[in-house]
Amino acid sequence: MEKVLIVDDSVTQSTQLKSILETDYDITIAQTAEEGLSYASVGDYSLILLDVVMPGMDGFTLLKKLQEEIITQSVPVILITSLSDIKHEQLGLTLGAVDYISKPFHPLIVKARVNTHIKLYRYRKQVEHQSMTDQLTGIANRRQHDCYSVLKWNEATRLQIPFSICIFDIDHFKVYNDTFGHPAGDKVIASVANVASSHLQRSTDFVARYGGEEFVAFFLGDNAEKSFKYVKKIRRAVEELKIPHNSPVSEWVTVSIGGITVVPQRENSYEVYLKIADTMLYDAKKFGRNRVVWANEKMEQWFEE
Repeated sequence: MEKVLIVDDSVTQSTQLKSILETDYDITIAQTAEEGLSYASVGDYSLILLDVVMPGMDGFTLLKKLQEEIITQSVPVILITSLSDIKHEQLGLTLGAVDYISKPFHPLIVKARVNTHIKLYRYRKQVEHQSMTDQLTGIANRRQHDCYSVLKWNEATRLQIPFSICIFDIDHFKVYNDTFGHPAGDKVIASVANVASSHLQRSTDFVARYGGEEFVAFFLGDNAEKSFKYVKKIRRAVEELKIPHNSPVSEWVTVSIGGITVVPQRENSYEVYLKIADTMLYDAKKFGRNRVVWANEKMEQWFEE
């Protein structure tokens, strides 16, 4: 059931809205703008119904704050108001509201407009998900990586916690394709993606197909030593699939991995450390493949034997 948040200081009005919608939607009521912002920041809402006139922070101010937050900026907001002049309507739409519902409420109008905007939101989320997902593997694609990496890098910078980046690819993948064919190669790519995603430990851990047989993963909170051990488990898990390969490295499909752990500073950029991870991957290949090469913040390299 879709979740709808009603932000309205009037108990009578919010209760009336809830009675109109509760048979079709999971309704949460917030009595103040501050409470509404708190609910919206942690809840997975498909629509917010927001009263314009409230004591303290008014609806327009809350709408502006919702549009500034990454988590809530895509959630549609319908303003509830008795302010019928063009100036207020224009302000609300300029700030990002998708529609207006005027008081007093007409149940059929409320239901119709809520239903329309939830359908539009659901469709948009579906399109966004498809555009951010690699169709072969079902994991994130490069586009999602490019968006999400900046968000999490900034979070690690703000919290001053370790951020680990790694790049890995399938060893001698061209040889595999030439020997077994491209359909078999696609299955190998999907199998490696499944191994990597199954080893994600927390909701903030992330892996994406970066292109071809190459993947990128990053995770927050672990130091370099712990991250190095964690990634070695992924490498071993791929080898333990025991997918036959006519490779100079192994009789099985294997991956080489390069990575780095750093506590981001404001003057640092994610792209710089992604390139360093790529350099570590190059070294992993240079020293024989089917291994992990990792760097800590002091740029000391650790080599998997």
